[in-house]
Amino acid sequence: MYKILSSLSKTIHASFSLTILLFLILFFLNGGFAFDTLFWSWLCRFIHVTVAIMWIGLLWYFNFIQIPNMSKIPDEFKPAIGKVIAPAALFYFRWAALFTIVSGLFLALLNGYLYDAITLSITSGIPKHTAIGIGMWLGIIMAFNVWFVIWPNQKKALGIVECETEIKVKSARTAMLVSRINTILSLPMIFTMIAAQNLY
Repeated sequence: MYKILSSLSKTIHASFSLTILLFLILFFLNGGFAFDTLFWSWLCRFIHVTVAIMWIGLLWYFNFIQIPNMSKIPDEFKPAIGKVIAPAALFYFRWAALFTIVSGLFLALLNGYLYDAITLSITSGIPKHTAIGIGMWLGIIMAFNVWFVIWPNQKKALGIVECETEIKVKSARTAMLVSRINTILSLPMIFTMIAAQNLY
């Protein structure tokens, strides 16, 4: 067991194996499964929720842990955050954001409400689709912020892209402020997605 737990890749493989085992047990208890729209919808939802947890988890890590505590870290240790931890976290952060949006759009397409949700159900007036649509738009805005505001500014702030000290400081502030905007939008996004499950 130690060999599995001491390796991240082995730990992830064990998690996937357990998930597949549970999938087989639960679906066969339910009478089996076919590779139909229902299956692909389920798989899309599973991916969507998994990558969304990573995305929002990292957003909250930056805003609740890293940013508030940077001033408490001695100067000699700060390069470890800027050169190692933050770039790795930002890699998973931005790709999880993209996969959350893509998997969510595919899920809506498979379930037949993509257009209705994107248009906030203005023509059909289905509250469930309005709620999901609001969540979608909030998520799209947040993902746009990640890729086109936060990440370009973080590259400058972390020294991945060379720039003057003044620009570096300004970029760090911009990235932080836009990250806070995403934090503001995160709870409404989660709320509308969950609320939609209880609406008709």
